[in-house]
Amino acid sequence: MSDINSNIPEGELTSKWTKFKSSVPLVNPSNKRTIEVIIVGSGLAGASAAATLAEMGYKVKCFCFQDSPRRAHSIAAQGGINAAKNYQNDGDSTYRLFYDTIKGGDYRAREANVHRLAEVSANIIDQCVAQGVPLAREYGGLLDNRSFGGTQVQRTFYAAGQTGQQLLLGAYSALERQIGMGKVEMYTRHEMLEVVKIDGKARGIIARNLITGEIERHFGHAVVLGTGGYGNVFYLSTNAMGSNVTAAWKAHKQGAYFANPCYTQIHPTCIPVSGDHQSKLTLMSESLRNDGRIWVPKKKDDNRKASEIPEDERDYYLERRYPAFGNLVPRDVASRAAKERCDAGYGVGASKLAVYLDFKANTERYGRIEASKAGIQNPDKETCMRLGTDVIKEKYGNLFDMYAQITGENPYETPMRIYPAVHYTMGGLWVDYNLMTSVEGLYCTGEANFSDHGANRLGASALMQGLADGYFVLPYTIGAYLSKEISVKAIPTDHPAFVEAEERAKGILNTLIDIKGTKSVDHFHKRLGHIMWEKCGMARNEKGLNEAIAEIRALRAEFWSNVRVPGTADELNTELEKAGRVADFIELGELMCIDALNRNESCGGHFREEYQTEEGEALRDDENYAYVAAWEFKEGVNFELHKEELKFENIKVAQRSYK
Repeated sequence: MSDINSNIPEGELTSKWTKFKSSVPLVNPSNKRTIEVIIVGSGLAGASAAATLAEMGYKVKCFCFQDSPRRAHSIAAQGGINAAKNYQNDGDSTYRLFYDTIKGGDYRAREANVHRLAEVSANIIDQCVAQGVPLAREYGGLLDNRSFGGTQVQRTFYAAGQTGQQLLLGAYSALERQIGMGKVEMYTRHEMLEVVKIDGKARGIIARNLITGEIERHFGHAVVLGTGGYGNVFYLSTNAMGSNVTAAWKAHKQGAYFANPCYTQIHPTCIPVSGDHQSKLTLMSESLRNDGRIWVPKKKDDNRKASEIPEDERDYYLERRYPAFGNLVPRDVASRAAKERCDAGYGVGASKLAVYLDFKANTERYGRIEASKAGIQNPDKETCMRLGTDVIKEKYGNLFDMYAQITGENPYETPMRIYPAVHYTMGGLWVDYNLMTSVEGLYCTGEANFSDHGANRLGASALMQGLADGYFVLPYTIGAYLSKEISVKAIPTDHPAFVEAEERAKGILNTLIDIKGTKSVDHFHKRLGHIMWEKCGMARNEKGLNEAIAEIRALRAEFWSNVRVPGTADELNTELEKAGRVADFIELGELMCIDALNRNESCGGHFREEYQTEEGEALRDDENYAYVAAWEFKEGVNFELHKEELKFENIKVAQRSYK
């Protein structure tokens, strides 16, 4: 079936990566000093790669559109980072992390990449501790773990509810050290607008200085994209408002295949939408499902306050439907279950599009433990709740404070209201085992690639993948390519390929300015988001997807004839930035719907209503769809499908069950 080569090494799964590292071609230290690498993005994947490659001796240029690498969206991750260290002595292992990830992704991930991720996971924790990342510790000083969805072991390391921020500060400090030593040139407030190809190889980028509007040319022997996901195609998502697909999409239009674009993760624990005024949504960490219980009233349209509904009139529906995993089922399963309850009339809150996340039971349980430690015999409920609240505050305090600030409600006294929202994208640029795209010399890391999560990502695995790629995978694999490039001298940026790429970028910017239509960029973005959420969101069907494709094509035509972008291209112009990104989102949205329409099955985050079990679970078609869908861009916004067959030689493929 495969018509593309994933370059997976031969041999046993458990030894592939070890043998690869031992036999991969190397670049000697003196040659590294003459090789230039461009890294676009400064989140966990980009910053860790830039710091590591510079420390190895390469000349590195790192670009980000924020005013500092510390602003990268990795900072928003809350709950934790997975690693197979088995600190809890509860049966965890490299294989179990590998198995949970493949199963959690509904058997749509590449075995070799996932096993490598599980192998290097333990090294990430050691690296971060050595950097001074303040991961949570138990009373005795050992690193603590908590539970996350899709697993029955505790393997998630965390730093309260701000794990992403603390890990990013660790990677940022490593990057700043290399900047201080002159080994990394940092370009903040720069946005990549084009990949420059020479003789079929990526040799640089065109970037726009977002402060001055100046267009710049930059050469590199190789280009690495670590630019995050594309969840903002839905307009409302948990992503930062600046998060976009432009770098990956420009690479796609230069020949990099885009894989599995329809695989979108809907996160089950987000603060519900409150009105049309919103521009983004707020995530409540999955770690809260570790201690919270999710429920709805047993009676339809029950308007009583949560505190007025007695225990026997509450439906803890995840615990009822999935007794083995309970509230810790994977995100796609939990999200669909919440939607089903709300659609059936059991939702809570003013919109009835929410369910309760209740901490009362575990607060009391923690309180009894604290009372026992303090020598209090037979503590009353009030004492238990008071002592337990202190424990909850220590574990999740900043998350509870954030919820209170946004909703005006005290989550220590009343259950949180949550509802699913767009969060993470498992699709991305297709990469082989080496993290190289289908364009030679162009690499892609972290959420921007498709490689590790299949059709659904398990919680706390995004941070793991970003740091694994940057610290432990790319530094080996990129050397194999660069070892053949040591005789290539730096190519002057007046080369015709640079000139042509710059003209292409300028042409798009000037066209956007010159349209002078009547509708704002946000007007089109909101309309695109509505189409995507309604017809390619948590559930899809053939009729809706066909309608969405037609509507998006009409929207694209209207955008290019009636968008209004004030100002000029040679100045600070945030509307122009947004316009370019929304233009790319519109094209991506069409491809997402095409991909969803092509995949006549349900798997993970891709739920086609026509393909479900009697219990309403995702129904895969392994005979016809056990492949990676890698799309090639064709002139005129057309797409050609290439397939990479997925072979499972170390895991038995089965219907997912969390019962």
